[in-house]
Amino acid sequence: MKKALTRQQYLDLYYFMRLNRAVEDTMVKLFRQNKIVGGLYSSLGQEAVSVGTAYALEKKDWLAPMIRNIGALLVKGVPPRDVFMQHMAKYDSPTKGKDGTSHFGDLENLHIVSPISMLGDLIPVMTGVAIAGRYLGQKIVAMTWIGDGGSSTGVFHEGMNFAAVQKAPFVLVLENNQWAYSTPVKRQVPLENLADRAKAYGIPSYVVDGNDVVAVYTTAKEAVDRARNGEGPILIEVKTFRRLGHAQHDPAEYVPKEMRAYWEARDPIALYENFLTAERLLDANNKKQFDEKIEKLLSAERDFAENSPLPPAEFAAQGVYCTGDDCHKVAPKWERPIAEVTPPKSSVPAVWTVKGFGSGKASGGGSAPIHFGDTEKREEKSKDTEVPEAVAETIKAPAQPRPVKSKSAKATPKKSAKPAVVSGKSSARKARR
Repeated sequence: MKKALTRQQYLDLYYFMRLNRAVEDTMVKLFRQNKIVGGLYSSLGQEAVSVGTAYALEKKDWLAPMIRNIGALLVKGVPPRDVFMQHMAKYDSPTKGKDGTSHFGDLENLHIVSPISMLGDLIPVMTGVAIAGRYLGQKIVAMTWIGDGGSSTGVFHEGMNFAAVQKAPFVLVLENNQWAYSTPVKRQVPLENLADRAKAYGIPSYVVDGNDVVAVYTTAKEAVDRARNGEGPILIEVKTFRRLGHAQHDPAEYVPKEMRAYWEARDPIALYENFLTAERLLDANNKKQFDEKIEKLLSAERDFAENSPLPPAEFAAQGVYCTGDDCHKVAPKWERPIAEVTPPKSSVPAVWTVKGFGSGKASGGGSAPIHFGDTEKREEKSKDTEVPEAVAETIKAPAQPRPVKSKSAKATPKKSAKPAVVSGKSSARKARR
């Protein structure tokens, strides 16, 4: 870690990492009280990744989190009560109680696209968001996250290629937390750095210590700035460790004890506290103030969530299918004149003039799509005088005199189409031969 940020930026990073961990600790308690109805996925030990990368975005930028990116939601402005109520399936939650995990977004205000359970699918989606923003002249950057296991899906590679071809202002954060559920990364990828996968698509990449929040932020900020200036897309591999199981039901007994001990000693919040203390940006009094601020906030947010009602039974059939504007209205925010990006100004005639080619007419009289330069152009004829070629050739040919038959000429008998009938055995044998 090195000193390159303002004092407020350093303390913001600390606050959001602490808040991230405290929110998840609170949800673990709710889960054990049977108040959380869906799955609970921990980001313990990975807080620096979500916070450091999301903090590099501007308010107008877009992000799409995955299940371990609650820190990114908090940085973007999602209140903890929304996270609590969403996991408790309460009626006041962003999805009105229709989901028990973090599958929610905010397209209108915070520019958050909901997570997609199929790993990798957010890459082409967020590439599309980035392209749309560029088309509308908004100068935005789109960001999403993927795990080491998700980088082995087909759509990861399809999405990366799509982003590269389109030169999209898009940043992909690849969280290498060493485990794809219970599969270690070395057993799924024969690479030391997963960032090397970006080379196949001509995409620049970074490799950064995911437990160093300052390094994560400064790297992400550089990547975001480059993408905004037309150098995107960019991939960032953050090396970190998932300190708990895949979800609350998973004890993660497959993780070697030595490996867990090594990474626990590199806790991102503890490392950052040591750095802030050494730089005289944090002392015991400041730390106590942060503790009290977070405790007071989460106490109120948890009370609100617990007192929120469950959705009424009749609501179960509503909102299953979008019925148009009465469900929710999503419309582009034009920052360029609409006439400039809609026909006819946005269109050009579908004509491609090539040297050596001309324009001609097809035999039916319509325009021929391609006319080769070494073919004579047909003269256009008036519809009133136009005569079919076959008829024209007949008219041009000289008339031939018909032969006159002589009265004395004997008529030649016509041959019968039917074979003659042969009688007798010998004749029959000849016929058979």
